[in-house]
Amino acid sequence: MLTVILQPAGRCRWDEPVRIAVRGLAPGQPVTLRASLRDEKGVLFRAHARYQADADGLLDLERAPALGGSFVGVEPMGLLWALEPDKPLWRFVKLDVQKPFAVELEVLDGHEPDAGRLLGRAVHERDFLGPGVRREPVRAGRVRATLFLPPGAGPFPGIIDLFGSGGGLCEYRASLLAGHGFAVLALAYFRFEDLPDFLDDMHLEYFEEAVDFMLQHPKVKGPNVGLLGFSKGGDLCLSMASFLKGITATVLINSCVSNTVAPLHYKDMIIPSLGSDPGRCTINESGFLRFVDVWDNPLEEPNHLSIIPLERAQGPFLFLVGMDDHSWKSGFYAQIASERLQAHGKDRPQIIYYSGTGHCIEPPYFPPCRVSVHTVLGQAVLHGGEPQAQSRAQVDAWQQIQTFFQKHLNGKKSVPSSKI
Repeated sequence: MLTVILQPAGRCRWDEPVRIAVRGLAPGQPVTLRASLRDEKGVLFRAHARYQADADGLLDLERAPALGGSFVGVEPMGLLWALEPDKPLWRFVKLDVQKPFAVELEVLDGHEPDAGRLLGRAVHERDFLGPGVRREPVRAGRVRATLFLPPGAGPFPGIIDLFGSGGGLCEYRASLLAGHGFAVLALAYFRFEDLPDFLDDMHLEYFEEAVDFMLQHPKVKGPNVGLLGFSKGGDLCLSMASFLKGITATVLINSCVSNTVAPLHYKDMIIPSLGSDPGRCTINESGFLRFVDVWDNPLEEPNHLSIIPLERAQGPFLFLVGMDDHSWKSGFYAQIASERLQAHGKDRPQIIYYSGTGHCIEPPYFPPCRVSVHTVLGQAVLHGGEPQAQSRAQVDAWQQIQTFFQKHLNGKKSVPSSKI
């Protein structure tokens, strides 16, 4: 009798590995494994891989190499990170973290495209709210956000989480991070409720309100919080760390060292936006926009004032850099940050470079976003990245983020590592 084995059985968090195995096959039997899910918009994501059972009729994805399909080689989580949408240029996101994704796994006799009858199936639920994690909408003063709190009495080390120029309120990263013991505020700053529709003039006082909210919250362990920023959210985090009190650790995912997109105001100060020329945007053979050359060089004279004075920051930095980023020159910007800190007698930041990795470094097992239609621009944008390299980078980056924050917010030297 054929049995599809999932460990853990039932439901687990999206950032947790699951062991997938099939027992009861014939010795050496060729089979195809298929995975599929529908996102909240009804778009179907699918992946498949061809395998061969061992001499005992067991197929264990932790040991058996995929012989072809959506990926090759030993990739225990390949059926998840290799999921691709049926709808072109559709990005994998999680809109409602209170509902899990249901992943259907099927075992077919033979190898695709000639795979035969269905031998077995299982449904695997992957959640974004871990057991006991609490989700609290925040409408405090001007702040529009969602706070995620781990189970237990607390207080917990606090983190403010910012996404990029797509806008809106993105909760999935914060909800997953809360499952690892952090109080995380997913903060919107435009294109949400009564916030501005576009990135025009930005005011740092709004983000200062968010920091104050966290530091005054009884479940947040003071006297400082950490910042986690991606893309445009990254340079905002750099500015927050440079000018605001109460920040002791900052993680930047593919971010610029200059203020970008719109001028940033704080009290009597204005940091202009880094200059750009849309005419330098290139289009590849598939018709996708590549933005990496649009931005001016921060080191050239007219752009010096746009560089964020990160030497003013009180805490350390961690830069996560995708070396195949087609949106920013992320490695170049991280190097500018390092040299500027050293020139001011500050410690060098920690920089981790990921080869074959594009702009969007998501939590583990997210299907890599190589191309998507930008939420605001409405055009197909090339983000870069090679799927297998990207998947490995995401697992490592997630571990690095937790380790960095545990060390600098909680005084811990390490955290348990992922098995896969």
